[in-house]
Amino acid sequence: MSRKDRNQAFDVVLSVLTWVGALAMFAPIAWMVLTSFKTEQDAVSSPPKLFFAPTFDHYRRIFDNDFGAFVLHSVLATGISTAIVVCLAVPAAYALAVRPVEKWRDVLFFFISTKMMPIAAGIVPIYLVAQSLNLLNTAGLLIIVYTSMNLPLAIWMIRSFMNEIPVEVFDAVRVDGAGFFRELLLVVVPLIMPGLASTALLCGIFAWNEFFLAVNLTTTSSTLPVFLQKFLSFGELYTAQVAAVATLLNIPVVVAGWLAQKSLTRGLTFGAVR
Repeated sequence: MSRKDRNQAFDVVLSVLTWVGALAMFAPIAWMVLTSFKTEQDAVSSPPKLFFAPTFDHYRRIFDNDFGAFVLHSVLATGISTAIVVCLAVPAAYALAVRPVEKWRDVLFFFISTKMMPIAAGIVPIYLVAQSLNLLNTAGLLIIVYTSMNLPLAIWMIRSFMNEIPVEVFDAVRVDGAGFFRELLLVVVPLIMPGLASTALLCGIFAWNEFFLAVNLTTTSSTLPVFLQKFLSFGELYTAQVAAVATLLNIPVVVAGWLAQKSLTRGLTFGAVR
């Protein structure tokens, strides 16, 4: 077998393995969507039914259980916290990458060290502080905790993007007499925009899917992952109903990822090729 034939055979095998891996990752999602249109009896039948009479009763039941309020709280908590994270992370990363402050390594380690503590270890003091400030069961509390949860990751990521900007760019800007805000807003931010998009998307996904803090700090003013818990029961069959809620919960994440796929790909590979 010639070298060209071996390369072609390798490409074919690699393509087959890629498709198999992609289908294996997509299969649970497809099964979840299919299950959401089944009756509860069909959803737990053995062997599983691939052909069935679809029903929309589960989706109608979702909107009869105050679904809109949970969507609003999720959108507010995710959108506002992500915007605050990006606005705070950009100048913080600038101070750690472009114009490093004194002992910047210690500062950077402090930021990332906050992610090392299990969130369950901090829920009691967070709860007590929120209770003393009358913030329990409010969207404002979720915005605060989601911001603090995602800020260290955003600073770390954005700093790595800023490190990839050539030093000559900053030298040229400073020769032109640009100040701090002009350099940051008109030069740095446009250059790292793909990185900002990928960072914002990841932080948004983490906030959108967060469950532990929401279920412990809120009751009625909570988010969609907590809404999903309402249909979990050990006494009755709610498999298809949970699949319907999970399908709706995942639609915004999939749509956001699809719309931002170009920026996400550029952001995650930013600086990989010099």
